[in-house]
Amino acid sequence: MEPDIYHIPVLLRPSLEGLNIKRDGTYVDVTLGGGGHSRALLAQLGKGGHLYSFDQDADAIAQCERLRETEKSTEAEWTLVRSNFRYLHNWMRYYGVEGVDGILADLGVSSHHLDDAGRGFSFRADAPLDMRMNQSATISAAEVVNRYSVEQLTSVFRLYGELHQASRLAAAIVKARAAAPIETTFQLVQVLTPLVGRDREKKDLARAFQALRIEVNGEMEALRSMLTAAVHVLRPGGRLVVIAYHSLEDRMVKNLMRAGNVEGELEQDVFGRSKAPFRLIGKPIAADEEEVLSNPRSRSARLRVAEKI
Repeated sequence: MEPDIYHIPVLLRPSLEGLNIKRDGTYVDVTLGGGGHSRALLAQLGKGGHLYSFDQDADAIAQCERLRETEKSTEAEWTLVRSNFRYLHNWMRYYGVEGVDGILADLGVSSHHLDDAGRGFSFRADAPLDMRMNQSATISAAEVVNRYSVEQLTSVFRLYGELHQASRLAAAIVKARAAAPIETTFQLVQVLTPLVGRDREKKDLARAFQALRIEVNGEMEALRSMLTAAVHVLRPGGRLVVIAYHSLEDRMVKNLMRAGNVEGELEQDVFGRSKAPFRLIGKPIAADEEEVLSNPRSRSARLRVAEKI
């Protein structure tokens, strides 16, 4: 796939506006993906500016390394970091960065992962059950499907997919795999389809695949670590901009921005004043109809912005 169409960034303009970019500032895009957000952010930086872009996917890093070599339209520095964003604080210390002016996170699965049928992220194409964002990781979706107990699978579908029929889906998987391993996306779809309503088939299958993806990649634990690190990495006045796609992500982001922790527990000083380290900037932003038509991935997107106090 050509680099120019490798990634269509979601809510690009409000993301950049939310960051309140300074030309000589230091910024972090913790979800590089196809580089759409990073390239647009980099274009607004000048001499003294520095952008650090994270991705655990070697393919995403390789694509953007090629772009970095061919596109030198700014005096700013661009550092690509092949790592899970949960290690944000560690990497900033490694690079000697004492504080950053903005952090951008576009959560969930990238359009590249969904478009690459061989990665097994989508129920619409037949492929090995993989779903690993970091392909050097040891646990794939096939291992979750074929090794987890019925109780574990129920928990995954209920917690990460918010599926009412979680226990029935788990039981069907365990029954089917007793006859033969479930190794491909279409094999899994065949097992799950009879248990989802015809009118909700696509939505429920998408939620089931989402749940497995979140479990395989440890996404909730990684998000918790990254958000906690953001509190320490951002300078006073720095902006945190996060695009979330489902309620579990969005709840954690909202809690952090309002209370300073993902649990949403408000702390007060001895005078009863809030100790929350952020102030909210505006209201949550959703994609408009035009963007949804051009980029269906943006349909469930919700962008939140907060400023470090």
